[in-house]
Amino acid sequence: MNKFRIHIAKRDTMPVAAAWAIRIGAIVLALLLGSLLTLVLTGKNPLSVLLTIVQGAFGTERKIWTTLRDTSVLLMFGLAVAPAFKMRFWNIGAEGQVLMSGLGTAVVMFFLGGKINDGLLIILMLVAAIVCGMLWAFIPAVIKAKWNTNETLSTLMLNYIAAQIVSMFIAWAVPSGSMKMGIINQDTNAGWLPALFGNKHILIIIMALLITAFVFVYIKYGKGGYELTVVGESVKTARYVGIKVEWVIIRTMLISGAICGIIGFLQVAGVEHTISPNTAGGLGFTAVLVAWMAKLNPIVMIFTSMLIVVMSNGAGDVASSLGLNASFSDILTGIILFFLIGCEFFINYKICFSAKNDKISSDVTDSKESESSGGVEENEGGKQS
Repeated sequence: MNKFRIHIAKRDTMPVAAAWAIRIGAIVLALLLGSLLTLVLTGKNPLSVLLTIVQGAFGTERKIWTTLRDTSVLLMFGLAVAPAFKMRFWNIGAEGQVLMSGLGTAVVMFFLGGKINDGLLIILMLVAAIVCGMLWAFIPAVIKAKWNTNETLSTLMLNYIAAQIVSMFIAWAVPSGSMKMGIINQDTNAGWLPALFGNKHILIIIMALLITAFVFVYIKYGKGGYELTVVGESVKTARYVGIKVEWVIIRTMLISGAICGIIGFLQVAGVEHTISPNTAGGLGFTAVLVAWMAKLNPIVMIFTSMLIVVMSNGAGDVASSLGLNASFSDILTGIILFFLIGCEFFINYKICFSAKNDKISSDVTDSKESESSGGVEENEGGKQS
């Protein structure tokens, strides 16, 4: 009786069209499964739930701008961790780097607001944010480069340290003990970013697009991008060809920290106008998913960021309009993300089937032939002797 053996083999290459066909198929299957669950668990029309999610993200002009802003912020988080991930440095510390950057922005805004020219104040806020972000990224980079510590643990622990430092500053600046900073310079608006064309979200969107272009060119065409790719593939090879691995680690993390600095600056000076331990909003961890879903491609990150933001922003309308819990949208989001991540397995690997007894019979035949040929040689040798 024939028995089949199943084994997994890594694909050499897959055509781009075939890879995208698999991804589109995964989305279709995810939507079908989500629709089935919606019908079975809630009795609601699946199409009405999906339409409500879309309307929650794009239903009005205000919602459209909010979705674009949130997409831009999440995109910048993903762009901040992408260079480090490219060299297999698992930077889970974007959350803390943004918090420290926001703190640097808030400190300058709090102490110098109204005391110097507003243009100079904004420049100093930006410089403080970038310096703080780079410093918080420099710490795990150095201890990784010098002592080969586990960067996942070090960057993760620095997130909690940053949150406690922010809390300590708020407790000191607001003696009432409310642990809420309040709106900084609410009366004077000193240090608040100006609204371009009457819209405060446009500047954030422009910055996200500029950073996307920079990271794309840096990774794909820059010498630094080539070096971090080689380091990610093999540290020994990188050293062999003369690349200074320690410097590549530090430089790449400084770039990530600088991007996080811009995010912290925009969040405090352009969006919230205050600082709290929740300023980063957990987006540093969501950014890991954004980056990996896009295969570290900055252009594709635009779409993965928007997918997550649309599903998240639409959750509120699902709860209010259809009487469902807002977590139901999270379930649908989770299904889609699961299928999108899972389909990458079929893009990178293939499942092979082979007849087990065919190999066995082939081995037996080969063994018998070798024995037979050996016997003939022995017989011939015997005759010659």
